[in-house]
Parts: sequence; structure tokens; C-alpha cells
Amino acid sequence: MATETEVGELLHQRGWRTAFTVAERMNAWAALVSAIDRGYGDDIYEYTNDVHCRDWLHEAWLLLDEHVVQLWTPRIKALDARYKAATIDDDGEALDQFHRLASPDLWWWRRHSRILTGDLGRSIRSAGAIGADQDTA
Repeated sequence: MATETEVGELLHQRGWRTAFTVAERMNAWAALVSAIDRGYGDDIYEYTNDVHCRDWLHEAWLLLDEHVVQLWTPRIKALDARYKAATIDDDGEALDQFHRLASPDLWWWRRHSRILTGDLGRSIRSAGAIGADQDTA
């Protein structure tokens, strides 16, 4: 198992654009979840780019030392729960029309925002999303 620094470097070597830290990616996930809570207003392509921060965390969790995982797990679980509450599971049908869905293990790709607003909302609705709250902002 690897330290946080080693994991950042290893994932960078595997193709991530930089050697992120767990704190950076956790903060990015927290920011995205907060934006979704309010109604994510950016476009579908920015959204799919933002969701990749959760992919990084998933990959890192498989490589990190156990004590690091234990340290960060309560925060990621809390953020994941908030994300689930702010999104609707559609088995990825809406997002798959814009971004090829990854492994079934990456459950966050199979959900979309409950509040559909702005460019993202228009894209998700055009993909046939149902069961979401409409916000015309």
C-alpha cells in the first residue's frame, strides 16, 4: 500500500493530469456535491469533468495505506450520502448520452442531479431524465 504522496504520483503516471492529493480531490468532491445541492448550473461537459474527481478518489482508495483510508473514509462516506440525496439514480441513462459510462463500480456516474437547472438541466432533460425537480433558473 502507498502513502498519499506516492498515490498522487502513481495516479499521475497512470494518466491523471497532475499528482493530486487526497485533500485536493476530497475538496473537489465536496465542492461538486455542494454545487449539486444548490442546483448545478454549468454545462454537461463541465459536469462530467467535475465528476472525475470521485473517480480519482476511487482509484486512490484501492492503493492507499489502511490508516489513510480510515482517516478519510468518514468524510467520503458523508459526501457520498449527500450526493446520493441530491441526485437521482437512472442507471446512467441520461449521462451515458454525453459521456461513456465507466465500470458499474463507479455508481456516481449512474446518477444525475435532482435539481435540473441551467445548461446541465437542459441537457439532462433532453436525454429524457424523469423524476427530477425542474428549476427554470
